[in-house]
This record gives sequence, C-alpha cells and structure tokens, in this order.
Amino acid sequence: MVQSVDWLTIAPPVITAAVALLCLVADLFVPERHKRLLGLGAVAGLTAAILSLVPLRGGERETFCLTTDTATCSYTADHFTLAIQLLVLGGALLTALLSLHHSRDELPLGEYWFLLLSSAAGAALLPAARDLATLVVALEVASLPAFALVGMRRGDRLSSESALKFFLSSVTATAVTLLGVSFVYATTGTLHLTRIAAELGDVPGQLDTLAKTGVALTLIGFAFKTAAVPFHFWVPETYVGAPLPIAAFLSVVGKAVGFSGLILVTVIAFPRYADVWGPALAVLAAVTMTAGNVAALRQSATRDWSAVRLLAWSSVAQAGYILVPIAAAAYSSDDQIGATVSYALMYAVVNLGAFAVVALVARTKPLNRIADYRGLYATRPLAALTLGFFLLCLAGLPPGIIGLFAKVIVFSSAVDAGLGWLAVVMAVNVVIALYYYLKWTAVLFRAPAEAPAAEAAGTDPAVTGRPHRAPTAVTVAIALTAVAGVVLSGYPQLILRFAATSLF
Repeated sequence: MVQSVDWLTIAPPVITAAVALLCLVADLFVPERHKRLLGLGAVAGLTAAILSLVPLRGGERETFCLTTDTATCSYTADHFTLAIQLLVLGGALLTALLSLHHSRDELPLGEYWFLLLSSAAGAALLPAARDLATLVVALEVASLPAFALVGMRRGDRLSSESALKFFLSSVTATAVTLLGVSFVYATTGTLHLTRIAAELGDVPGQLDTLAKTGVALTLIGFAFKTAAVPFHFWVPETYVGAPLPIAAFLSVVGKAVGFSGLILVTVIAFPRYADVWGPALAVLAAVTMTAGNVAALRQSATRDWSAVRLLAWSSVAQAGYILVPIAAAAYSSDDQIGATVSYALMYAVVNLGAFAVVALVARTKPLNRIADYRGLYATRPLAALTLGFFLLCLAGLPPGIIGLFAKVIVFSSAVDAGLGWLAVVMAVNVVIALYYYLKWTAVLFRAPAEAPAAEAAGTDPAVTGRPHRAPTAVTVAIALTAVAGVVLSGYPQLILRFAATSLF
C-alpha cells in the first residue's frame, strides 16, 4: 500500500524538527563565544514554522493517506490543527525569546535548543494526528525532551529531582494510555480515529466492557498532560525546579498537547461512549479547578509564597476551565470545542506574559517570592503595570477583558449543555481565584519595604534588586504578549471568530 505525502501540509512540524537537528549539529562546530547564535537560529526557525501555517489556512488538507482509501489519512491540517499549531509554535517562540539571555554556564545551549525545538515539533504534530499510533508517538516526542529540559540546570539538585518526578509519573501515565490503546485496537481492529468511531458502533456486547475500559485508559495520558486532578501532582515541583522559560513552556504548550489529544480521542474517535467520558470529564473539570484554586489560596497564605508555585497552582485551576467545553461536547449537539480553543489561546497569551515578567524579576530576585514584588511599580513601572494587567486577565476582571471574555464563553458552554451544576462550581472558583490574583496585584503597587543596611550600601546589585537593564529578548516577549492582550481585550471577538472556524 502506497502513501501520499504533501510536504507543504506537514511543513510546520518538519521545519521545527529540522531546525532542532541543525542546532544540535551546529553546536559541535560553533565556537564557544558564538553559542548564542544557536538561539537566534532557533527563533528564526520557529518564526519560519509559524509563517508556514499561512498557506494552509485556505481549507482542510490531508496527507499520509492510503491511496486506496483517503478516509484513513493519518495527518490532517484543518482549522483546528492550525489553531493549535499556532498556539504551540507561538508559545515555543516566546519561550525561546525568554531563553536567549541564558549563558553556557547556566545551560548547555546546543542540547537546550535541540530539546526545546524537538518538544515543540512533537506538540505541533499531535493536533494533526488522526490515528492513535501517531497520537502516541507525537505525545512522546513532545514529552521526552521536556523531561530533560526540566533537569537542565547544572548542579541544581531541585531541578534534577523535579525532572525525575516528572519522568516517572509521565511514564506511568503513558503505560496506562498504551494499555488503553491496545484495548481499543483489540475491540475495533483499527487505529484510525474515524474508523474507530464507526467500529465502536458495532461492538458486540461481550466486548463492550473492554471497549469502555480502553476508552477510559486512553484518556488518562492526555488528562495527565492537562494537569487534571488527580494527575496534577507533578506540576508544582516541576515548575519550581525547571528553568523559568521551561515552566512557561509546560504551562502553555504542555496543556495544548493534553487538551488537543483529549478533543481528538473524545470527539472524533469515541463519540459512541460520550456517556462514559462526558460525566468523567465534567467531574474532572470541577475537581481540577477547585483543587487548583484552593491550593493556590493556601499558598498565598504562607509568608514566603513563591510566584512560580502560585502560577503552577493557577495553571492547574485553569486546566479545569479548559476541560469544561470538552465535557460539554458530550451533552450538546452544538459544537463546544471552539470555546476550548478560544480559552486556550487567550490563556496562552496572558500566562506567557506573566511568566515573562516573572523571568525579568528573577534576574535580581532569584528566590522569586511574592514579597519580592513589593514596590515593583516604584522601580519598574512598566513591568508592574504589565504584570498587573496579566493577573487581572487571569482573574477575569477589567481592564483584562480578554480573561473575562474567555471565562464567559466557557461558562456559556456549560449552561448550553445543561451542566448547570458545573457552571455554578466554575462561578464559585472564579470568585476564589480573585483573592490570590488581586493580592499579588496589590503587592506590586505597595510602598517598597525598607532595604537592609547591606542592601542600602549597594554592595551587591543581585541582592539589592535595583533595576538592571532588561535583556532585549525578554523585553520583546513582554511587549508581544502585552500588545496581544490589549488588542484582544479591545476586540475579543477576533479570537472567537478564529476559533469558530477551528472546528472539525
């Protein structure tokens, strides 16, 4: 059987993977003093991958199809695929910008750029996959480099420990997913998503239990990637131990991998068992948003609460909101997936922006406690205003209209699907989240604490926290996310219209 290959269709992940290999090979020949050029090459490669999405926006394109049956294509570039690839590649580009200021002493640059781009290539491949084998391969290509990225900080015990925990928990989830895939294959005799949907409609009664078990187990791996409770335990330690740009990458791109995989297997492959995964995802969404917000609330009550740890728990809560429209798709004939895509795109912009400001502050305040942000407006007014805007967006308060709009469309999807109880749980959680978002925002504008004598003497700028010149790449990352946040707050329909065409 011969397969057709459309190289333009697969250009985004292929360009990303090719640049990853070039960075790895070039690292062998580029002199030490020019290693930073590898980062610029990675940024250029990701930019080219994003631009390669433009020719694909005209309509659905398929490749890796059996010539005898075009219904069994393994790669499809439809509007949904392009939206998620834009999110993934855009998130990777901003991560690369945040990483450009790292030195060779902090990170092995050649390996770092290779792993980052490889993970982005796998994440870009996943939303286009239309069979379970490609889905699993893409999931692992996105995940395996991430384990190494988390443990990249030289001589950092916390980084190594976080990478080990992340690796062990992820491998366990993958093993469970593979077991589920094997059950589904045993039941249907195929791995292609559309064929699975057709075959599950004719499953004999004695195989129904096996099929339901396979469906449940297959969902576990993707639920792990979205950081849904109870598969969330790796998130706080991993985010704290990882380099800050990688924590930002996992918070956005890692989630994109998880929820796009969930959408593909539930809506395309398993609509027959909506009565199984629908209630499960609804409960999962409620528990996830509640656990994330309560943990963030407890974190904010501690004296030395960490900015990164707070963003980690916030990320868990946001995963609960993202799951709501996917669960609603099981109950409503209307297509709810556009709400998930809209929320994910809006969340990606503001969360990456918040991490960018945190990365800037961490240059002078390595412990990155919330207390370190006190009086930020007095020393870095633009950074303080920008971070305050991002936090208000995450809270869903004006002037962060983008965050309010995102929560409204997710809330509406639950109501339209008849999940009134889930909408109530979401409303309660939004109110809970206001406390820690507003508390952090208030800290930014409080009067600076009096500096100790050693700091007042100015003997150590890294300790005193006096403003240093921000790296250009970090400034660009903050500016890009801020501009995008402001534009979408003024015209949020732009994302909604884009996501409305990002459906199957």
